[in-house]
Amino acid sequence: MRKTRVLLLTQWFDPEPTFKGLLFAQELVKLGFEVEVLTGFPNYPGGKVYPGYRIRLIQRERIGEVSITRVPLYPSHSGSVIGRVANYLTFSLCAALYGVLVAKRPDVIYSYHPPLTTGFTAVAIRLARGVPVVCDIQDLWPDTLRATGMTRNQRVLRMIGCACDWFYRRVERLTVLSPGFKRMLVSRGVPESKIEVIYNWADEAALAAGARQSSVSLPPGGLRVLFAGNLGRAQGLDAVLSAARLLLDRGSRAQLVFLGSGVEVEELKARTAQLRLSNVHFLPAVPMSEVGAYLAAAEVLLVHLLPDELFRITIPSKTQAYMAAGKPIVMGVDGDAADLVVRSGGGIVVQSGSEESIADGIARMEAMSAEIRASMGDRAKSFYEAELSIGVGTQRFAKIFTELATQRSSAPAPADGGSR
Repeated sequence: MRKTRVLLLTQWFDPEPTFKGLLFAQELVKLGFEVEVLTGFPNYPGGKVYPGYRIRLIQRERIGEVSITRVPLYPSHSGSVIGRVANYLTFSLCAALYGVLVAKRPDVIYSYHPPLTTGFTAVAIRLARGVPVVCDIQDLWPDTLRATGMTRNQRVLRMIGCACDWFYRRVERLTVLSPGFKRMLVSRGVPESKIEVIYNWADEAALAAGARQSSVSLPPGGLRVLFAGNLGRAQGLDAVLSAARLLLDRGSRAQLVFLGSGVEVEELKARTAQLRLSNVHFLPAVPMSEVGAYLAAAEVLLVHLLPDELFRITIPSKTQAYMAAGKPIVMGVDGDAADLVVRSGGGIVVQSGSEESIADGIARMEAMSAEIRASMGDRAKSFYEAELSIGVGTQRFAKIFTELATQRSSAPAPADGGSR
């Protein structure tokens, strides 16, 4: 029998950092799908085309059995709204033209959101070629745009909200990364039956490769608590620095290590100096292939986001990476992310934005024996493998793709989406 053909439509793809990239495509191939990736020329996050690539009309690549097609876009990832919009729109238009006029007809389209414009491309291909669409929602627009400060123009936010509602009505299935995302969409009128929660996974191969490397050196002292990832406004790390001050004042020997880069790095370093935090250390960002070594070297791993209603239904991607690494977690995010840690038994939950709660949580970890912390880490890893791994997630996507492809082969999809 002919293999089910899946078009993975995503603006960001390897070698760019992405949640659903080459590993996802390769797992689908292993499950018997034929996969074509439709993406742009790599330029994220710096906004400059990667070395070895040059923007052209179409570039085709093949990695194993995964076919990759790259179409032109305007490379940009600056703070300029105009540049960002141009980046989104040029990819969306070029991908739509390719998908409608050139691409081999797929049986199902997988569309990665954000940006929302990729969803419009998916709908254009759907309407032109009668192909069902599965949209994977990683950010809730316009909520994310409002929470991160990308725009606070209420008229613009309302327009984006209306565009999202229009898009949700015209795709067959929506997948979301947390139960809270599902509740939010249902409250906006999206049928519950149309939405499925599929948790994100970690880059398991890269983490394992990093962990096998020679051990890295973390600052000496007491308990090493590592925060790895973006150091931005949404992470709310001022509260963590204040917690570090409290720990020092209490005589704790715990060391807090920040591994990564971001717009807040210099401000965080300045505040560290101002507070005279001898127990806080900053390390530069490293490739994902090396992150596993740092996670393995730490005794405890920290997650933190600002207290915000949107973040209560968000599960930071480092959560899965930390669990896969098999280390105990101090979870400073309220809501769904905290629920995962509680369900797994792989860490403790502290109140987001509360320096007292964060300090108390780290102190609790410091007071535990190494054996108890190791047991926590083992439970976190077991939970990840059973509930969150790439194998589990891909199997759930595969089930949806197969169902939709079977339905399409037996009856044509209605022109208006007809699923709401």
